[in-house]
Amino acid sequence: MLCKDRVTHVDYKDSSLLRRFMSERGKIKSRSSTGTCTQHQAAVALAIKNAREMALLPYVVRTLAGDKGGRRRGGPGGGRPDRPDGARPDGPRPDRAAPPVERAESAVAPVEGSAPDLADPSDDSATVGADAAPIPEPAS
Repeated sequence: MLCKDRVTHVDYKDSSLLRRFMSERGKIKSRSSTGTCTQHQAAVALAIKNAREMALLPYVVRTLAGDKGGRRRGGPGGGRPDRPDGARPDGPRPDRAAPPVERAESAVAPVEGSAPDLADPSDDSATVGADAAPIPEPAS
């Protein structure tokens, strides 16, 4: 087509011409499908790439899932073949909320034999003084 019209330069700003050389998904069509010669195909490809950079043409044309054909999973009904349509066989899905945490009386008052509270300033066993024994170094 370009040779017949004696086109010397393919302009990247002519988006209506360049769209004829693109598929419905935005891919550049091959020479065999467009019928262009090698030189014009290279010029068209370069012009499409420049037009994409200048945001005159899209890189990808998005399609809706309903427009796609031939790629259905699970047969004519869709979904999982091992599970019939409708409700779950074991009933509705249980709530995944965490059970409420109960506050016990033991959380407020310390239990005998437990670790000392470091925030209590009256407890002398929690403080480390100068008379503490040094920690021995491991032998190598």
